[in-house]
Amino acid sequence: MEKIPVSVVIPVKNEEKNLTKCLSCLDDFSEVIVVDSCSSDGTVRIAKEFGVPVIDFVWNGQFPKKRNWVLRNIQLKNDWVLFLDADEFVTSEFKNSLCKKIQDNQYSGFWIYYDDHFMGKQLKHGVKMRKLALFRKDKGEYEYIDEQAWSHLDMEIHEHPIIEGEIGRIPVPVVHMDYNGLEHYIAKHNAYSTWEAKRYLQLNKKNVKHTFRQKVKYALLDSWFLGGLYFVYAYFFRLGMLDGKAGLLFSLFKMQYFFNVKCKISELK
Repeated sequence: MEKIPVSVVIPVKNEEKNLTKCLSCLDDFSEVIVVDSCSSDGTVRIAKEFGVPVIDFVWNGQFPKKRNWVLRNIQLKNDWVLFLDADEFVTSEFKNSLCKKIQDNQYSGFWIYYDDHFMGKQLKHGVKMRKLALFRKDKGEYEYIDEQAWSHLDMEIHEHPIIEGEIGRIPVPVVHMDYNGLEHYIAKHNAYSTWEAKRYLQLNKKNVKHTFRQKVKYALLDSWFLGGLYFVYAYFFRLGMLDGKAGLLFSLFKMQYFFNVKCKISELK
């Protein structure tokens, strides 16, 4: 069968618990690349067992980070690039939908939605995650943030792709299921909250003009209300309560995340 004309790029660091399942779903794609940040576990070995090329990436603390570095320095085989994390798994239904969508020349990129799993349970309610993770390689790049080594995160986390042209959506979700456990989840989001606080202060120092959505977000970030508002919205209005204990804990952890961001902003100020 003809391979799907999309280059799948998987940025990783110590992802041996997730990578096997991620790669096992990608045989249909014409190109799959793993970009590794000096993993110390079995990540590289697993990629090589699947016959997937591994590209080493060492960040110098400045722009570009990992995904933009790939777009600027790696000669991808296909016009379309799909960025997947190691804890994201595509289904046959997703691949079928993707194949149909990329044939429509009016689009330069697509929003992808995710079926989140937390503590072993699928979250059917609450706020659904989405990312602009599929786009034409010559039509997009992740937004520029001048970090100057104030973060140790070498990959674009909350930076968003800036796409030239119309954006559509893939109606079939990708499965998001992290096998690294709760300790890893907490540590990861602790690092993210530090980055978010520092980014907030950097943007305010430079008097950056925000979109309306960004203005609302950053106004709430500089208050003590965002965490509580998120919990009420996700758990009650978006029916996260119907996901039982996992839904409650997930909403509480997200509330804690925004509280941590606010605390770190206050400390940095």
